[in-house]
Amino acid sequence: MSLRHIYVITKKELRSINAEKTIILAILLQLFIAMFSSFLIVGLAAMYDPDTLSEYSRQQYPVGYTGSPSPLEELLRESGDFVVYRMDLATAVTALEERKLSAVIWVPDTATDADDPVKITLYTIKNDIQSSVVNSKLKDVFVTYEETLRDIRGDRISSDPIVVNLPPEVPGTNFYEFVYGLLIPLLIFMPAIISAALIIDMITEEFQHDTIETLISTPITFAEMIWGKVAACFVIVPIQAAVWIGLMMVNGIHVAGVVPILLHVSVASLLMILLSAFVALHYRERTSAQFIFSTALVVVLIGILSLPANPANLIVLLSVGAAGSGHWIVLVVMAGVLAVGMTALNRYMHVVERTALQ
Repeated sequence: MSLRHIYVITKKELRSINAEKTIILAILLQLFIAMFSSFLIVGLAAMYDPDTLSEYSRQQYPVGYTGSPSPLEELLRESGDFVVYRMDLATAVTALEERKLSAVIWVPDTATDADDPVKITLYTIKNDIQSSVVNSKLKDVFVTYEETLRDIRGDRISSDPIVVNLPPEVPGTNFYEFVYGLLIPLLIFMPAIISAALIIDMITEEFQHDTIETLISTPITFAEMIWGKVAACFVIVPIQAAVWIGLMMVNGIHVAGVVPILLHVSVASLLMILLSAFVALHYRERTSAQFIFSTALVVVLIGILSLPANPANLIVLLSVGAAGSGHWIVLVVMAGVLAVGMTALNRYMHVVERTALQ
């Protein structure tokens, strides 16, 4: 097997990728998103934890206060997040429907020291991002009001309550869980998934367009042609992953262990590419191969992710600098599996060449 021939095929396929506008646009879109990953994090973190949005909002929201006077009205004004308007309920709800108000609060005439609970009614707009922010900010005010009521009615307690010492809340925990637990592994492995799907198109189009005979009529063998395609799909993975990491670091997201991360994603991506190549060589038809590969990938990923030392978990630990030296053992095991897979793929190429091309 000639490395020069493999290099020729790799260069040819990279030119084809460069000429394929859809693939280039997909890669550019990934890089564009990475350049503005801070904005992406805000949006996706809001889906992960809607309360995150309230941390980025400094606007004062108009709120309609209806019903009886209570300490809640003063708490709303003191919060600094709301402009409170006193009005009747019907007028307030109409203004809310016209989006002149962000929320309407109705307070009953129950006295703060009464025996009955104070049942407050809140009106907001459904399926609205602003409502999520307003609800989060109102929740803080309502909790303060609840504590006020507890203090006023505290003399009714006939026995001492049990004191529960909870650990102090760490601000921003959900944000970092989302960034390092979900966003970074997703972005790092996205190029690997794209390349694994790309190799199927490269191989099956040679069978469907009947161009294999033309290629192997040259000094290049069938195995060299396949390995050249594998190399072309593989080489773009660590490059994209490195650019992802670099752009995230530019956006202020610290990522530790960059070199080990690139090594892990490179080995894992090559394993996925080999799996795709097996499927493409077996089915030789794009639709069937893509469907079988997608199904097999889901099954394989479920099995791998169930392991404590799976690549995604290791990427998280490496990105925060908490992986230790045990990840090298996993990398060696993956490299061993990769060597077996490359040997098996090379043998299967010869089987396909004998059966399909003769």
